[in-house]
Amino acid sequence: MRTAVILPCYNEESAIFEVVHSFKTALPEASIHVFDNNSNDNTISEAKRAGAIVSTVNRRGKGNVVRRMFADIDADVYLMADGDGTYDSHSAGKLIDTLIEGNYDMVVGSREPVQEELAYRRGHVLGNKVLTGIVRFIFGAGFTDMLSGYRVFSRRFVKTFPAFSEGFEIETELTIHALRLGLPYAEVATTYSERIEGSTSKLSTYKDGFRILFFIFFLFKEYRPFPFFSLISAGLALLSIAIAFPVFIHFFETGLVPRVPTAILSMGIMISALLALVSGIVLDSVSRGRREHLQLHYLRHQPVKRKTPRVE
Repeated sequence: MRTAVILPCYNEESAIFEVVHSFKTALPEASIHVFDNNSNDNTISEAKRAGAIVSTVNRRGKGNVVRRMFADIDADVYLMADGDGTYDSHSAGKLIDTLIEGNYDMVVGSREPVQEELAYRRGHVLGNKVLTGIVRFIFGAGFTDMLSGYRVFSRRFVKTFPAFSEGFEIETELTIHALRLGLPYAEVATTYSERIEGSTSKLSTYKDGFRILFFIFFLFKEYRPFPFFSLISAGLALLSIAIAFPVFIHFFETGLVPRVPTAILSMGIMISALLALVSGIVLDSVSRGRREHLQLHYLRHQPVKRKTPRVE
């Protein structure tokens, strides 16, 4: 069984050596790949010094890096973690064992901060809960820590993942992809530590939070177009009725329609509501066809099986 540890990095010279070394110790049979996102410090040299296989992705953004990692690396099991030293490498074996023994396609390491105020900022905690709740409401299921970057994937998951996102929306897209195709997944609690000294967060609480929120609604439109456009249709229909109501009252009382522009506006909005509903019906059929295509492609890949028991 080929296992690959894939580490997206940007300006992590202070942490990447220790991160690579810790994963080599935890998973001696795995290949360690560092994908540097055009860092301007010594991340690449430190990763090479630790013995990692280093690749460079010039196009900035974590989503772009993950897209390249999934495309370039050929393995049976993929373990993804950030290169900042916050994730516990000792949990790697447990995550992989859970994936194989449970026949899952994705296992997420849900974060349990060692020192909550230092490792996990309150704004990030609140944003994670809000965004996770929105995904659970829209797609019917979800995770307790949707934005965790510590994950293990099967080959069939990685090679059927379309990867639209460019930045920190990637964890959201990974989650929704699993929910959309009904893929088996699990969560395993892992410790989450403060960053190694010298490492700084690249995540902007508000900017990236709103980008993730907008991306959720983008995927809502793409993956569930009928409910999405039905909501738009219902809103337009209610607006049309509200505008037309005084016109109807006046017509029933006098038999006249003095507010012709208002009546035309109401009619135009109602036509737009009907068009939105029809668009939702048509696009829902298209989305179903795309989903069937992905599922058939998914079935071409064999599930992960360990030929020999894992030696502790």
